[in-house]
Amino acid sequence: MRLLEYQAKHLLKEAGVPIPEGDVARTSADAARIAAELGGPVAVKAQVPVGARGKAGGILFADDPEGARKAARKLLGSRIRGETVRKVLVEEKLDIAEEWYVSITLDRAKRRPVLLVSREGGVDIEEVPDEKIARRYLDPILGLRPFEAREAILEAGIPKEHLRDVEEVITSMYEVFESYDAHLVEINPLVLTENGEVVAADAVVNLDEDAANIRHPEFAEETRDFPFVELDGDIGIIANGAGLTMATIDLVKDLGGKPANFLDVGGGAYPTLIRRAILTVAELDVKVILLNIFGGITRCDEVAEGIVQALDDVDVPLVVRLVGTNEEEGHRILREHGVDVYTELKEAVERAVELAGA
Repeated sequence: MRLLEYQAKHLLKEAGVPIPEGDVARTSADAARIAAELGGPVAVKAQVPVGARGKAGGILFADDPEGARKAARKLLGSRIRGETVRKVLVEEKLDIAEEWYVSITLDRAKRRPVLLVSREGGVDIEEVPDEKIARRYLDPILGLRPFEAREAILEAGIPKEHLRDVEEVITSMYEVFESYDAHLVEINPLVLTENGEVVAADAVVNLDEDAANIRHPEFAEETRDFPFVELDGDIGIIANGAGLTMATIDLVKDLGGKPANFLDVGGGAYPTLIRRAILTVAELDVKVILLNIFGGITRCDEVAEGIVQALDDVDVPLVVRLVGTNEEEGHRILREHGVDVYTELKEAVERAVELAGA
């Protein structure tokens, strides 16, 4: 399981690795807000589980919030090497003096982890001549020993004055490698900034699929995403199934409303996914959010729980059409929390259009 860059960096930051300031965005408005908070030039990076994003146009730069908005709008919904971009990472643009490469991966032939260090960073490690890569095979029982990291750093030719900083990064990387059952923890590039700071500019973490599902289910849940496309209206749209979502958009337009987006949460939506979907749409400039959920595999009571979880974090009204499995319980939960809930789609859409025009 390959984590997205922002997820990998989160793990590394928790372990003590310096990373650029920034945050993840699902909408262009959110990207502009993050850029404004950072207050300077930013990188806007497509979050997809593939390499060489820069070569594929997946990393753009902006000097101000409006530039970040435009970059995010260009990237969101696009496809990078076969993967659709659902999120972007907006982070401070680094002033780079040097780019290095550091990784810890599993060598299956030797049945042990191997530490790789090179002064030739910023390119695929396969492109670096073998003589420019320092390797240390690590004992899986003893783990990484400090002298092994230091030897590899010096052999790779990284300046001695940065030995301690890079050693601390490698130690933290091994902590992530071991704690999260990883096959690979890679920082490429690990950069030296013009100010003399050592920072992880990009990161990859691959987890063992079986271990992730059992021991780290939060990542299995986080990596499930939903198709999302921004439109130009003011009525947020959430439904389950592409056909149902399109039908909802069409009916909103037929009844005089203007859809703000397409968002399909898919089948089997659970409460945290519903909450994330609502918060995503709430980032847009919407006057109301309309949810149209048909519960087959999806349980209406779980959908209702997700809606309730989001109520404290949104300041626009929600209108819900909810039918199917556990429908009565779902309606009861929503009514107890003051949410407009309907069985008939037309009634729900009419109410949403009315609220948007108020």
